[in-house]
Amino acid sequence: MVEGNGTKENPWQLKTPSGTSEYTMYKDEQRDPPILVCTVGKTVLHYDLRALNDLHAMLKQHGDWMELGSADEQKDAKAGTVEAWGRSAENPVGGWYGLKKGLRGRFGMYIPPLMEALGLAEVEHNAKNNRMRAK
Repeated sequence: MVEGNGTKENPWQLKTPSGTSEYTMYKDEQRDPPILVCTVGKTVLHYDLRALNDLHAMLKQHGDWMELGSADEQKDAKAGTVEAWGRSAENPVGGWYGLKKGLRGRFGMYIPPLMEALGLAEVEHNAKNNRMRAK
């Protein structure tokens, strides 16, 4: 069970798939487009809220485990990973789900634990090379 209810006042309390870092997320539906606000230490990242439904639909269609492949924006994402899909011109938004230039990466690190907490996916919790699949 995840702590928090996804509001700014009571954000979801999450851990990275490897369990080594804690962070918070909440929905800001007043923004256009609506966003997820992810705070890791003092760093604040923004992701398009559509990412949750779009990634869930893609994983359902994929039908099997998919490697997370988290990477910073400045690094190339490994092909065939959740991270690569989250930046691909082929996804429903036609590019990055991350919205803050310079901080658009790490989609495969921060979105999967939220999807798991919301009951949309299963996520592995190994030290490295974690995968996810739709529920």
